[in-house]
Amino acid sequence: MAMLGRTSVGRRWAVGGAALALTVVTGCGGGGTGESAAGACEPASGKVTLQYWSWVPGMEQAVDLWNREHPDIQVELKNTPSGNAGTYQNLSNALKAGKAPDLGQIEYDSLASFRLKEGLRDISSCPGVTEAETRFADWTWSQVEFGAEGEDGVWAVPQDTGPMALFYRKDVFEDLGIAVPKTWQEYEAAARTVRKAGKYITHFPQTDPNWFTGLLWQNEATLFEREGDAWKVTVDRPESRQVADYWQNMIDDKLVATDLQGFSPALYKSWNSGEVVTWISAAWGYSTLRDNAKATSGKWAVAPMPQWKAGEKRAGNWGGSTTAVLAGSPHPAEASQFALWLNTDPKALEILNREGGLYPAAKAGLDLPALKKPVDFYGRQPVFDVFAEASAGVDTGFTWGPTMTDTYRFLSDGTANAIGGGSTLGDVLKQTDAQSAESLRKQSLDVTE
Repeated sequence: MAMLGRTSVGRRWAVGGAALALTVVTGCGGGGTGESAAGACEPASGKVTLQYWSWVPGMEQAVDLWNREHPDIQVELKNTPSGNAGTYQNLSNALKAGKAPDLGQIEYDSLASFRLKEGLRDISSCPGVTEAETRFADWTWSQVEFGAEGEDGVWAVPQDTGPMALFYRKDVFEDLGIAVPKTWQEYEAAARTVRKAGKYITHFPQTDPNWFTGLLWQNEATLFEREGDAWKVTVDRPESRQVADYWQNMIDDKLVATDLQGFSPALYKSWNSGEVVTWISAAWGYSTLRDNAKATSGKWAVAPMPQWKAGEKRAGNWGGSTTAVLAGSPHPAEASQFALWLNTDPKALEILNREGGLYPAAKAGLDLPALKKPVDFYGRQPVFDVFAEASAGVDTGFTWGPTMTDTYRFLSDGTANAIGGGSTLGDVLKQTDAQSAESLRKQSLDVTE
């Protein structure tokens, strides 16, 4: 798999400067606050028990393996709902109460929010952490290494990524004489043919702002920019409006199903019945389709995302998580050791890919046998070859803001209103832009126009 080049995205995304001078709780040996990245992170002298919250299916198998191989560092796993479905709020509450776990699963887009809440431990001084940088895809490490200018810390260990591609019903496309669309113009034409056959090309969910952000990402429509110590909100920009106008047209012409929510029984039924025949999704989506559309085994295939300009090879990214050591953990050295093992050990990576469908951020994960073999559900297609190419086309300059939870809520609420006919997706961009800027100001952050 071709790796993405190293860029300054980590610094552009940095939550730093005077406006965000955060106190970091180190928790080393019961330590207090105020230690910098250079603070001590010494291993404990005796046995240690760590608490870890995660929503990855099959994670218990990886944790059991660790516990068997590391009798002096035991991990207790708590299975939780996905981040914005409950885990992030529960983590925030636990941090306020001083009862947070040692480790938590946190998506890349939410790391800055937890840093803003003083909820993360800078683990750059913990044994083996900085040396691990070369073991991960460059762009994923730049997502976890950020801080004040010239004072980058490491706030988590990359776990997985979500390069996007097009899942499509190969049999339906062949029956209707549709070539696999290489551009969004061709995708719209395919949608009209599919609709005439009584089906939908895809669904447009009301409550998946992460998915819509992935579509924006493909068009290099970053949501935020840094200007010195200030933030500039760029949700409403020409590249974003191009994406929004395209999908608004698809909605207006009733070419997409708008009554289906992501990851819902109704959506799964539409896949099994053939009512919905494509899904623009991430690498981890291969197991979502496999496990929830079993009646269609052998009928799906995977192709690159349609492009805005013919011949390009751009891809969005949807999702991807890290394993973060939370502020207040009394055992950051051991927690960091587990986080590194979980996301680099070949046996652990194999479990997380097989059971949880994770596409690993670690370079070693690309050599997993499962990522090189044909997949039965997809007609024996080696689908991860497509995602390897997609990963190489992800824009590394995409910038997350420090209040992404708010931005996603604004996008979600606005999208629901637009689908209901109360506004347009273009209006949603304008509203979200203004609301996100106000959200930053409420956090006492500098915002530039």
